Amino acid sequence: MKDIPSNLKVRVLLAQAIFGNPDILLLDEPTNGLDIETISWLENFLADYENIVLVVSHDRHFLDAVCTHVADVDRQKVKIFTGNYTFWYESSQLMARQVNDKNKKVEEKRQALIDFIARFSANASKSKQATSRKKALEKLTIEEIEPSYRKYPGIIFQPLREVGNQILNIDKLKKSVDGRVLFSDVTFTVNKGDKIALLSRDPLAVTTFFNIITAETIADSGSYEWGTTVTHAYLPQENNQFFNGKDNLMDWLRQYVPDHVKDVDEPFLRGFLGKMLFSGDDVLKTTNVLSGGEKVRCMLSKMMLQSPNVILLDQPTNHLDLESIQSFNEQCTDYKGIVLLTSHDHTFMQTVANRIIELTPKGIIDRLMTFDEYLEDDRVKALKEEMYK
Repeated sequence: MKDIPSNLKVRVLLAQAIFGNPDILLLDEPTNGLDIETISWLENFLADYENIVLVVSHDRHFLDAVCTHVADVDRQKVKIFTGNYTFWYESSQLMARQVNDKNKKVEEKRQALIDFIARFSANASKSKQATSRKKALEKLTIEEIEPSYRKYPGIIFQPLREVGNQILNIDKLKKSVDGRVLFSDVTFTVNKGDKIALLSRDPLAVTTFFNIITAETIADSGSYEWGTTVTHAYLPQENNQFFNGKDNLMDWLRQYVPDHVKDVDEPFLRGFLGKMLFSGDDVLKTTNVLSGGEKVRCMLSKMMLQSPNVILLDQPTNHLDLESIQSFNEQCTDYKGIVLLTSHDHTFMQTVANRIIELTPKGIIDRLMTFDEYLEDDRVKALKEEMYK
């Protein structure tokens, strides 16, 4: 085991866990380090698994595919809810809105909840899990739906200006590392309205591409050019270099205030940190004691300060809790600017991206389609096999 890569270790441990068809299967973040194909296989396997499965995961697509019930651990209490993650999230949000809506009549609220339950119970999937979930939802009463009191960060990117016609031009970029070609002949133009998901079988490829177009790394050959109207903000996968000192969060954020922003006082900085759930004395924490999730939330505060019209996201859900992931996902879906992202989070990629670009050693595959459509396209599958030979 000590000689094999970490992603293969996860596969071995999964095989060990499911061997013998156990009565109760316990899975703690089982999708960590797995590629999309392996996660899809695991989803299908668990969807038809006849015994009990208890799973902890930050992968919403995975939870939706395999779960019939959700156990919400909050405020030192555990509550069991019928349905998968999306049903729990959307129903709790709907109930929270209804609690705050004083004008809507009781009967109107009741009918809205009944319609919501009916929509989710109409599942076309024939898997055992989906059938079980459908039956449970049909028995659900609206009294069992409760509002959520969890706190969600306010991730809001507000572009200072709209991008012009020239955004980003990439021409024949190539990069190799230790004799291994990460990608070559990468040529494409980013257009208005694009939200691009970047993929590669080599996990280093997309990160290296991001580092090239943010001037952190130099390509072996080729060129790129940003438009003059572009203000881009980058969320790198590794952020430790930004947190080497011992500044408190206020002083740390202050150094990233753009030149065009004047009158930067304490309430101004607290506003950005507060959106990311740093309140009260939290803003006096020093950067060297932050957790991985807190560092990412600080980086998001920094990005929001830039008022970007282009955002670059390299594994944006890493280290974040589900509340932050959900909020981040919804903001990127609603964002009016340009998005270039790569993520292991299937739901994030599916709901945000409208264009898919895969970087390979023999060029790119560029398609105007959703992430799911790309994964299921037979012509794309054949092309991928050819380009990775």
